[in-house]
Amino acid sequence: MNHLISRMQAVQSPIIPLVGELIKNSPGTISLGQGVVSYSPPPEAIELLPKFLAEPTNNLYKAVEGIPSLLTTLAKKLLTFNGIEINTENCIVVTAGSNMAFMNAILAITSPGDEIILNTPYYFNHEMAITMAGCRVVLVETDENYQLLPEAIGEAITPKTRAVVTISPNNPTGVVYSEKLLQQVNQICSDRNIYHISDEAYEYFTYDGTKHVSPGAFTGTSEYTISLFSLSKAYGFASWRIGYMVIPKHLLVAIKKVQDTILICPPVVSQYAALGALQAKPEYLQANIGAIAQVRQLVLEHLKQLQDLCTITPADGAFYFFLKVHTQIDAFELVKQLIEQHQIAVIPGTTFGMNHGCYLRVAYGALQKDTVQEGMARLVKGLKTILDAAN
Repeated sequence: MNHLISRMQAVQSPIIPLVGELIKNSPGTISLGQGVVSYSPPPEAIELLPKFLAEPTNNLYKAVEGIPSLLTTLAKKLLTFNGIEINTENCIVVTAGSNMAFMNAILAITSPGDEIILNTPYYFNHEMAITMAGCRVVLVETDENYQLLPEAIGEAITPKTRAVVTISPNNPTGVVYSEKLLQQVNQICSDRNIYHISDEAYEYFTYDGTKHVSPGAFTGTSEYTISLFSLSKAYGFASWRIGYMVIPKHLLVAIKKVQDTILICPPVVSQYAALGALQAKPEYLQANIGAIAQVRQLVLEHLKQLQDLCTITPADGAFYFFLKVHTQIDAFELVKQLIEQHQIAVIPGTTFGMNHGCYLRVAYGALQKDTVQEGMARLVKGLKTILDAAN
């Protein structure tokens, strides 16, 4: 049979499985690759599962947008933590992770050939989703510290632009955007009658007094702001696949069409677990994110040893650092050598749209104090050895 040609040929291959295969072939490798946390969901999540099992109708399909009890709990969380009030102009839709929420949004607001603005470096699954939808990605560079450039964003808007995407705290850079910059982007979107898609999957992960800001909380934003959230990171919920989105009410019919077709409804067992997780005591997040903050400090101490070999941009959020390596070596080739020769894995910057220069994303969310020392020691030694040999 001849190979079929489809839209998927234009979509980049997911990088995590490729790096995963390299790791599998190099036993003992420590991964600084995938963006996950090391801790488990709170016990409250598991404690609610018997309640799910006790109700026979839970084996049937439920509401497309999520079960009422979870929607009510999320509305309270959004108001208290994000400052977003759920009212007659907006609504919540529970999704199978925030990646699905993003795909829902793109399919709901675009037609093939429309444009979506991403700031570089971008999150690769965003770029992939836009391409899958038959739309065009328009890239806008950030400044030397990976902060937004609102003027450049404004200049990139055309009659075909449907949305500007921001991620804060950012993946892959770990940078947190200021309230002023996010307000400027919001104003641009309002003035030009396009959407601002705000991905806030790392909303809880901020350090050194930095505060997370939700654009959906700005006055008068309900009509054009789409906010995306996830339980995967903060609640150790990666495989449970629960995210949610806050959308303008006028998009609900379109979003429900997408979700009913692809998913029918979010997994109800996971929604019960999410309902339990959101009832966890504040100490759960404080303790676990506090532990990651301590790991972050250890990572920073090791990265100081690479200051002559890499540009290390300050990052006060998420659990990433994005290194610009001073070398002509191809980023993926450097990743391969680090895994095969030094048993340490990171992600190449090319997958985040950084094709000029050599960039690496270092993820530290899954590390414990005992593994961070060994992992970072391997990274420092590996980069020094490889770069010395290349010069």
